[in-house]
Amino acid sequence: MADESGDRAGRSVLLLLHGMGVTGDVWLPWAPLLEQRWPGRWLAPDLAGHGASPPLPEYSFTGLADRVAGSLGAGDRVVVLGHSLGGVVGLALAAASRGVVVDAVVGLGIKAVWSPEELARAADLAARPVTWFVTRDEAARRYLRVAGLAGLLAPDQPAVDAGLRQVDGRWRLAMDPVAFAVGEPDLTALLAAIDVPVVLARGEHDPMVSDAQLKEYGVPVATLPGLGHNAHVEDPAAVLALLDPWR
Repeated sequence: MADESGDRAGRSVLLLLHGMGVTGDVWLPWAPLLEQRWPGRWLAPDLAGHGASPPLPEYSFTGLADRVAGSLGAGDRVVVLGHSLGGVVGLALAAASRGVVVDAVVGLGIKAVWSPEELARAADLAARPVTWFVTRDEAARRYLRVAGLAGLLAPDQPAVDAGLRQVDGRWRLAMDPVAFAVGEPDLTALLAAIDVPVVLARGEHDPMVSDAQLKEYGVPVATLPGLGHNAHVEDPAAVLALLDPWR
């Protein structure tokens, strides 16, 4: 989990939520940029069942949001930037009263439409046993594929280490595979329950969601030119600019 705890009282905490299979360390390259352009604290926790965060007995967006709420301080006000799964968790955090005040949510790359085949594939992944690898390099390459980060991060980068576990000389992904079974989000219901500003954003070349699908929800939609599903890794400054209204 990445955290910056500078004393900048009175400011909203920027809560950065990662996507499926990744960890909060995916946001570490943002640190110098945030120091310059975000006026308050920022926090990038590992979602339940990812990285160092323990698994849940069963996975739901509400359950994931409850775990995130537990990582925040009493009285914290937050602006949420969530990627993919993290975007849905951010919406769930804003949609329910947990003693956390959410000032705004930016959901990046949220997959809005799921086919029966895609849901069946996710259920199959959730039911598979943990895969073990002989070497860290093998496990790291698998992690990057699962996380959708192949070609964006090198296997030997420090941010990859948080997504791996070594046990008795063997390697595995840190992620609990059962998390794949979290299911399809009901974005209509979540958005109806939120009374703070929401922006849904996507990279122009994100194959997982289209502008037309996002515009169905009646909230502002931002399209980031030239970027893909992991726009926050490809161009942190372009994604951080989405938060300018709440700095």
